[in-house]
Amino acid sequence: MNAPRTRVQRRPVHGVLLLDKPLGLSSNDALQKAKWLLRAEKAGHTGTLDPMATGVLPLCFGAATKFSQLHLDADKTYEAVAQLGVRTACGDSEGEVIERREVPAIAPERLAQVQAQFTGPLAQVPPMHSALKKDGKALYEYARAGIEVEREARQVTIFGLQLSLLAPDRLKIVAKVSKGTYIRTLGEDIGAALGCGAHLVALRRIATGPFGIAECITLAELEALAESDRVGRLLPVESLLPGHTQVTLDAEDAGRFLSGLRRRGIWEDAAAVAVFAPSPSGGGLGWGRSGAEEAAPSQPPPKGGRSEVLLGTAHVTAGELIPTRLLSPIEIQQILGVAEPENV
Repeated sequence: MNAPRTRVQRRPVHGVLLLDKPLGLSSNDALQKAKWLLRAEKAGHTGTLDPMATGVLPLCFGAATKFSQLHLDADKTYEAVAQLGVRTACGDSEGEVIERREVPAIAPERLAQVQAQFTGPLAQVPPMHSALKKDGKALYEYARAGIEVEREARQVTIFGLQLSLLAPDRLKIVAKVSKGTYIRTLGEDIGAALGCGAHLVALRRIATGPFGIAECITLAELEALAESDRVGRLLPVESLLPGHTQVTLDAEDAGRFLSGLRRRGIWEDAAAVAVFAPSPSGGGLGWGRSGAEEAAPSQPPPKGGRSEVLLGTAHVTAGELIPTRLLSPIEIQQILGVAEPENV
């Protein structure tokens, strides 16, 4: 008989883990593995990577899940390798080969022309093998049924593009792109422009928003850490808010803001504001609802302590600071580690 499965005791964990997603694993499978390793109660990601893709996948835990949607619009940078002269049904190596063509000799000048052609604003037709929906049905469902439907071109932007030959029939693509850009489609379109067609054989995301591959950790590396060290790899929740204007409230205003009340000040109008308060001293929050002190955090206080703590996001209109999304007092106390950790 198989030994009974040990039940993992979950705990509140708050922050952002920058994962280097491995090849062949879906984004959700990677998320669930990291969630299990951290014993986290709540987790989500900021957008998916295909199983064939590797690289930067920010994973959000606890309070960070409240802001994960903000990162969907972030610019992203990819490294890809395209096989020239071969087209497949889905634009990558997992698809059936549908055409083979001879690869012409590609001069540096021609490569530079194509690079310029695909830099800047583009109208890109989404691939059939994608999760976009048509009449309530994902495009990949039509594709699996052998049906091709008409798709409208979407405006995307290629902010930077570098093309280089790794071999006469192998092309390296490095592209910084806007939200909604399909790198498989970009590879196919570049192959068509070179007169031979192409499909991707490798795809790696090396940056998304402010996060780069050098900051990431693999699942194997995370698993190799002592459990007490794994939470130390989390970035703070506010790392998801790099473009937000920062406002710091005093203790009195912090408590009222945390209750959902608008605050008045001399702030300029701003659409995206990250609101902070000084970290309270002593065994409680010192502001906000005393009910937060019933919570027992299960992660250690941040190294070196915090001088300020995130309360949430807001926007400013005519001198009014208007709450948009707030952390709960319990979440804040857990982040600060102001109570004794629970025994686990």
